[in-house]
Amino acid sequence: MSGGYEYALDGAGTVWLTVRFETVRRDVVAYAIVLSVDAGGHRQTVRVYDAAHGFNELHRHTRTGGKQPGEPFHAGTLGEGMRTAIAECTDRYEMMIEAWYR
Repeated sequence: MSGGYEYALDGAGTVWLTVRFETVRRDVVAYAIVLSVDAGGHRQTVRVYDAAHGFNELHRHTRTGGKQPGEPFHAGTLGEGMRTAIAECTDRYEMMIEAWYR
């Protein structure tokens, strides 16, 4: 099964969380979580959490340098990593966006 959703994290509708995933039975086998912000009239990626290489990986983005090299961020299953990524973005998006602006 594949699924996904997107929703605004802030009341102004300028910070977005996009979730895409694929499951086999009950196990998450692939996912991508994207935190983005509307800046300068365009949606800009701030962070990407994914399982493109078969493990839980984080890519930070910067305004000037773009996508940074990936790094492992969670040692558990892909499902655990996906849920952790969603929670981190939901709970800490303000700090992440502040770092993106620097």
